[in-house]
Amino acid sequence: MPQYKQFPLPDTAEGLTEAEILTWHVKPGDTVTVNQIIVEIETAKAAVELPCPWAGVVTELLAEPGQTVEVGVPIITIDTDPGGAAAPAAPAPVAAEANGTSSGKIGEEMPGGRIATLVGYGPKSGTAKRRARKDSGAPAPAAAVVAPPAPAPVPVAAPVVQAPAPVAPGGYVPLAKPPVRKLAKDLGVDLHALTGSGPNGVITREDVETAVSTPAAPAAAVSSVDNGTRERRVPIKGVRKATAQAMVDSAFTAPHVTEFLTVDVTPMMELRARLKNAPEFRGVKLTPLAFCAKAIILAARRTPDVNATWDAAANEIVYKDYVHLGIAAATPRGLVVPKVRDADRMSLKELAVALDELATVARDGKTSPADMMNGTITITNVGVFGVDTGTPILNPGESAILALGAIRDMPWVVDGEIKIRKICQLALSFDHRVVDGQQGSQFLADVGALLAEPGIAMTY
Repeated sequence: MPQYKQFPLPDTAEGLTEAEILTWHVKPGDTVTVNQIIVEIETAKAAVELPCPWAGVVTELLAEPGQTVEVGVPIITIDTDPGGAAAPAAPAPVAAEANGTSSGKIGEEMPGGRIATLVGYGPKSGTAKRRARKDSGAPAPAAAVVAPPAPAPVPVAAPVVQAPAPVAPGGYVPLAKPPVRKLAKDLGVDLHALTGSGPNGVITREDVETAVSTPAAPAAAVSSVDNGTRERRVPIKGVRKATAQAMVDSAFTAPHVTEFLTVDVTPMMELRARLKNAPEFRGVKLTPLAFCAKAIILAARRTPDVNATWDAAANEIVYKDYVHLGIAAATPRGLVVPKVRDADRMSLKELAVALDELATVARDGKTSPADMMNGTITITNVGVFGVDTGTPILNPGESAILALGAIRDMPWVVDGEIKIRKICQLALSFDHRVVDGQQGSQFLADVGALLAEPGIAMTY
């Protein structure tokens, strides 16, 4: 007998409430194995690939690409016993998981209402959320899904998402639940032509039925999308939504102070050129960012306040005896800040290697949520864009962030004479609740001194 199991969206990070479906790697009728990657989702922190918790045959995709799904809501149905004979009254997919047994696999509800989530994130307490399904006990849906030839399920996901793409500029994907998408398909209604009346613009069953009863409505909706205004609207979600909320919270919670310093980094650049030719640095991408990271770590020993956290709930300042260095990275999905863990224990060479690996992973959009949490201090390298400096906003939970500007050839006074030197501007923003002006100025001056004369590092 076929055994249907539904995989609910797991909590892939602490406190995750929802995620967007980016790409399905399977379709109805595909055979899957345990831990095979079946879907890529985008959370508020990063893009994450989800493995399949069971082996079997995919019978139904319950969410479309572009759709935002709450944690605990099923996103796929899998027949874990495809060789079994279909019974006249097959149980509904949800009922297959509600028999009180569990293997503890990812996404499966366990005794006591716990849900087994991805390894490393711990079990999530609470009863699994399940989407209500009409006629869940009827045999027809099960038979349609598990019929051996399976000709009908194959086009379920493809036509709705891909066919209307030219109609909607900017890759717009209409938001609608699978039953509504099926209704629209059966009635011949183009979801791209509708304006959703549900929460956050979700298209409802009533929207589809109204479109059928008033044929003129779709045409009007299309004209409102492409009305010659040369505008493009993109939903605020995923990394962009999380970044925006974090920056607002930081800007209006921590009193920011920003100080600036212009530094002659000619000695640092000369040392960099010598080290790049040294045998021990062969094959290492040694950048000015690596020197700046090392300078921050050393300077923080003298001014530990910049590496501390303001804990308003406990009414305490938490001083860290380690440095988890955040590096702001621009990616196609927006700004992310992955961390170099225990950066204070690394040599200059180890920092250079770690920074290069971190940047590569971030550009590929593969930074995990865990790698972007619990930082202590951050660098944002605006110099790579040719920008001299800026006023960076603190990451929530941190007390300092340093902006590294572009390094330029500029006139500079050396021993009473004007010479062309390598000049860089630094900008330090800090939380004035934790860091006083004297401490912030001392830290910035120390970083500048280490970049201007790397030999000073020998005194730390």
